[in-house]
Amino acid sequence: MIGKLTGRLEYKALDHVLIDVRGVGYIVYLSDRTMALLPPLGEAVALYTDMVVREDLMQLYGFSSLLEKEWHRLLTSVQGVGAKVSLAILGTLGPEGVSRAIALGDWASVKAAKGVGPKTAQRIVLDLKDKAPGVMAMGGTVTEAMDGPDLDVVEPADPTPKPKNKAAVPKKPSGAAAASAGALSALGNLGYGPSDAAAAVAEAAGDNPDAGEAELIRAALRLLAPKG
Repeated sequence: MIGKLTGRLEYKALDHVLIDVRGVGYIVYLSDRTMALLPPLGEAVALYTDMVVREDLMQLYGFSSLLEKEWHRLLTSVQGVGAKVSLAILGTLGPEGVSRAIALGDWASVKAAKGVGPKTAQRIVLDLKDKAPGVMAMGGTVTEAMDGPDLDVVEPADPTPKPKNKAAVPKKPSGAAAASAGALSALGNLGYGPSDAAAAVAEAAGDNPDAGEAELIRAALRLLAPKG
């Protein structure tokens, strides 16, 4: 299976790209958000990938982070949710938005994605709500596909030295994801159930996207406090 591609961006279409990896071109389908992060044509790019192989089909789907890839894997595990619908949800909400919507049981946000009806949105939230805490906890350790040293783009033999191209997808700030993951871990250590903790952290993060870990913990504890 192909889990990651690093090469030169040769072509962009509405929903897919062509990446030249050492002379072999790979067609990779992307969400709208990941597509928007891509560099100009001719520059280096790296993407995590998921490969779907069936008797009549073989396609690659690309992701800018392991968090996005994991949500794609989980979304497509839900009955009636294929790769196209998964990419539409990720393109509309982003991986962090998917985490928040599912943790809060907010199926209306999931339904906002193109091609997702109310029954499918409700099924997604119901099937994946218990898995949201584990995926949210990845936030502090997710490695962006673009991180690391400069990428060498392999060209045909040419005596003229060529400069290295940096990996092209911009790094996204990981502070908010790390804060949510840390708060989730802290609440778990305090004895709160994964689903309750994830919902409280997601709500707190939605109210204050710039909150640090300590602020999220305090806000989540207030939300989890017995009412009355």
